[in-house]
Amino acid sequence: MKDNLFLALLLLLGLAHPAAAQLLQPNPAFSRADSLRGSLTSPLRTSYDLNYYHLDVKLDPAKRFISGSNLFRFTATQDFTQLQFDLFANLQVEKVLYKGREVPFTREANAVFVTFPKAILKGSRDEFTVHYSGNPIVAKKAPWDGGMVFTKDASGKPWVATACQGTGASIWWPTKDQQADEVDSMLISVSVPTGLKNISNGRLRKVTRLKGGYTRFDWAVRNPINNYDVALNVGDYQHFSDSYAGEKGPLTLDYWVLPENLAKAKTQFAANVKPMLKSMEYWFGPYPWYQDGYKLVDAPHLGMEHQSAVAYGNKYQNGYLGRDRSNTGWGAKWDFIVIHESGHEWFGNNITTKDIADMWVHEAFTTYSEALFVESQFGKPAGQEYIHGQRRNIQNDAPIIGPYGVNKEGSSDMYDKGSNMLNMLRTVINDDAKWRELLRGLSSTFYHQTVTGQQVIDYFNRESGQDLTKIFDQYLRHRSLPTLEVRFEEGKTLARWVSEVPDFNMPVRMRLKGGDYQLIPLTTKFAVVKELAGATRETLEVDTFNYYIGVLVE
Repeated sequence: MKDNLFLALLLLLGLAHPAAAQLLQPNPAFSRADSLRGSLTSPLRTSYDLNYYHLDVKLDPAKRFISGSNLFRFTATQDFTQLQFDLFANLQVEKVLYKGREVPFTREANAVFVTFPKAILKGSRDEFTVHYSGNPIVAKKAPWDGGMVFTKDASGKPWVATACQGTGASIWWPTKDQQADEVDSMLISVSVPTGLKNISNGRLRKVTRLKGGYTRFDWAVRNPINNYDVALNVGDYQHFSDSYAGEKGPLTLDYWVLPENLAKAKTQFAANVKPMLKSMEYWFGPYPWYQDGYKLVDAPHLGMEHQSAVAYGNKYQNGYLGRDRSNTGWGAKWDFIVIHESGHEWFGNNITTKDIADMWVHEAFTTYSEALFVESQFGKPAGQEYIHGQRRNIQNDAPIIGPYGVNKEGSSDMYDKGSNMLNMLRTVINDDAKWRELLRGLSSTFYHQTVTGQQVIDYFNRESGQDLTKIFDQYLRHRSLPTLEVRFEEGKTLARWVSEVPDFNMPVRMRLKGGDYQLIPLTTKFAVVKELAGATRETLEVDTFNYYIGVLVE
């Protein structure tokens, strides 16, 4: 009778990934509204390429009311007379202006369809302005659900912020609400009651006192930006600054915090930000937004990767709200939100997926950046321990890649399982210098671009010189793990992979106890492992520390 031994099926549930947030709400059926939001092929959306936005809004915190306009400048990609933009149905479109005149529009769900008086011709540059107002949805538990956060600081003054990833930027402003077409640059003008400040993305261009007790803050974003990153942060902010000698020269560091947090912020940010930037630039290349600078902004929620204005709400402590998600001790030595949300400046902001079904590109690499930060601070063994510890959070409940075209992401395993997958690829490639080149090359190859997940996979195949497709397929498109099956027959050791992916192949590290690991290429067909001749169940060792796999020894 055969005695089966399973090794390394580490499916323990741990803390859910904090950044999974609002992306991961269940949605078993898809509606036409989902398709209107998620579709990347409708001519109503693809007929125009965004060039510039000027978002100009006024916020009344007491009434939780927003009003204003957004100017759309675009280049026509084909002849058209009608286009779609997006704005949640609870907000009123007051008018759409084109060449100084109102033009007709209709609404369906959260989509708005504008009809122009004559055809806009392919290649022409044009513009229209949407005027709107209303009470945006209030987030009940940001950032886990989307909306605006209205609260007060310790002195009782208004404190307001946006957090809308997944739910959509159109929850509070009119925009082409999908990731495939990022606007090239943007001016964000926010008027707030005098005595408060608004902090948004990019650089502060101008502050203007207005009549009626309001002050307008103009923030210029000089680089492409995805619309869920566009942020509004209103409060009695205090400012301090620093600079970092980065790969592209001096990088400005600006910190906007509430008065009661000023002393704590100076200590916490000094301890985390520059080491983070040094690690990220080493592994991924230069910070992508030197023109727009780097900011951390006090937020009344946990945090969000708002480009060049990262929202921070980790209460000025190490770990994730004081806890180590990896349970290894390494995650308690640094501020999780500073490191993780800043890592998104490279993955999510610099490289943005066209469809949120491919959000693993954002989250796997950013979660992996945490381990690389640990490695840069405490050595490679520490980084590997941290990655191994992340497995306690993996659920293996569903594929990591979600359905395309309906604005739906895949499993939250895109974080920790995705990170472990990347570490396995590093182990398979077996050349740390080459691995670093691949990561830096990824950032430069897709610099300021939107991509598909397949483009990223193709990049790794091409630049590594290895076909890694089967590995990506198993870990991204299936919920279960591949299992290494080992048999001993007449002094021979035989091994193969059991996988849902046809003809799955992946080299794996194995050794005789006390010896050196050998990288053994294996497929789904049993093969004799000559390097392990004479092995027994007691003397065989499989590297399940660096490989997140199942092992069946017969």
